[in-house]
Amino acid sequence: MTALDVPAAPRAAKEVFDLVGRALATTDDVVLLAHTTPDGDALGSSLAVAHALRRLGHRPRVSWGDEPFRVPRPLRSLPGAAPADGLVVAPAELAVTERTLVLVFDCASGDRLGVLRPVLERAALTVAFDHHASHVPFTSERVVDAAAPATAAIAYDLVRNLGVDLTPEIATCLYAGLVTDTGSFRFSNTTPDTLRLAARLLDTGVRHAELARTLMEDVPGALLPVLGAALQSVALDPAALGGAGLVTAVVPADARRPSGLSVDEVHPVLDVVRRAEEADVACVVYEGEPGRWRVSLRSKGAVDVARAAVSLGGGGHRAAAGLSAAGEAHEVLAQVRRALEASAAS
Repeated sequence: MTALDVPAAPRAAKEVFDLVGRALATTDDVVLLAHTTPDGDALGSSLAVAHALRRLGHRPRVSWGDEPFRVPRPLRSLPGAAPADGLVVAPAELAVTERTLVLVFDCASGDRLGVLRPVLERAALTVAFDHHASHVPFTSERVVDAAAPATAAIAYDLVRNLGVDLTPEIATCLYAGLVTDTGSFRFSNTTPDTLRLAARLLDTGVRHAELARTLMEDVPGALLPVLGAALQSVALDPAALGGAGLVTAVVPADARRPSGLSVDEVHPVLDVVRRAEEADVACVVYEGEPGRWRVSLRSKGAVDVARAAVSLGGGGHRAAAGLSAAGEAHEVLAQVRRALEASAAS
């Protein structure tokens, strides 16, 4: 089976975990990929499994398909994220052969691999681990569990199946994934099992307060003026989406470039905008290159934002989704609103 032979029906998770174990018996060349502009779940899951593979004697390399390539600011303190650790490799330095095992984490579609999408065609075996309900198969094997609170929970099961005990490094990376995708355990995907897993990870010595602050709270001071400008663009319509309510904001490139911030570094604008109590859905559009926008959607539960995002070529979860769009900001917002209205009405 090649990376281009995508099975119609996935195997059971345990079967895929065992398949990975057998593949590891024949090669020590393993590449772990996160989606472009990785968050704590994508990079945390990748690094956690990479640490486990190191303990088994393999040569794991972690990468993602961004150019320019850099570790996002909130994730630089994760164990293994620093260049000196030798785990993270830029796409240009990543060699993949017919002996390479490629594991992909938290990636809902092949497009989100960016410039690294072609490596799938050269690898011996490709396996995706993901928790997005909108997952579109693009690897030869996959474990997709939409009920999992984060891909980190699936990565935890993989580490256990490989017979590797939790270390503080592995647990910290997995915990980063849980904290990120549950909103510090505030979101509706937090279940008793989620908290039990968090407790097991904390038992290894994870420094919870410091990690949560770095991931969820700390921002560069240069963001504050950008935040102020973004809040001036806020539009709140409590009657939108069948009465569920919609709040939007725009972050044009001109607002962030004087401060030297990237699109990823101004993403916390959404965390403020989504607090409007009159709106179930928050939508923030961030301009990258002129006329190119990254759209981030969040729902408090009444509206399925993933359905709207998928209809526009994006993806995500019911409560958190995103997409890319082109045009003027008002055109993008109008297009997204129509998709949200359709989702709310269905």
